[in-house]
Amino acid sequence: MAKNFVSNKDETVRMFNNNFLESLSRVHPSVPVIIYLPIIAYMLYLAVWQHQLYFLNIAGLFLFGILVWSITEYILHRFVFHFIPKSQFGEKIHFIFHGVHHDYPNDSRRLVMPPSVSIPLALFFYFLFQLILGSVFIFPFFAGFLLGYLFYDITHYAIHHFNMHSKFWLAIKNHHMKHHYQDSTKGFGVSTPIWDSIIGSNFPEKK
Repeated sequence: MAKNFVSNKDETVRMFNNNFLESLSRVHPSVPVIIYLPIIAYMLYLAVWQHQLYFLNIAGLFLFGILVWSITEYILHRFVFHFIPKSQFGEKIHFIFHGVHHDYPNDSRRLVMPPSVSIPLALFFYFLFQLILGSVFIFPFFAGFLLGYLFYDITHYAIHHFNMHSKFWLAIKNHHMKHHYQDSTKGFGVSTPIWDSIIGSNFPEKK
């Protein structure tokens, strides 16, 4: 398992001997959009046409779902993806889930979450939030939650492979690049760096 190594090329390392498992670990960046955009549209359709929720209810729950995703993104990145168990097996699991991205940050096939991971996570969060919100309000809320996830995945790919020009996108890119190349114990917000400022895991300001 690679240690203290960072590749600046669009290259990768093989993680599984089994070809099928290896294929599940790599994905084209368009795949999350193809999978989740129709689901988002269908959930909004259910909220509007089947359950006939008021516009303000739909808009409020939709925006709340985006907000909840943003803090979920931060929590997952900081406390799950960067949790490194002390056992050798645990270190291997960490490398598969996130360590490989820090060693090969420009690997274009491992910049968005593969469906083999994102679909089980989405199902877990769907049923969790359904218990909290019920079987009706879940639809506009989870549509917003999934849109937040899509924004995160697309943003993450763009950070590593697109040239940013606007101040907004440059700030987001620089924040994530510091996480990779300056201090991986800070800067866990990828699409929403504001949580690092709120929680206290931001990079120190230059004097």
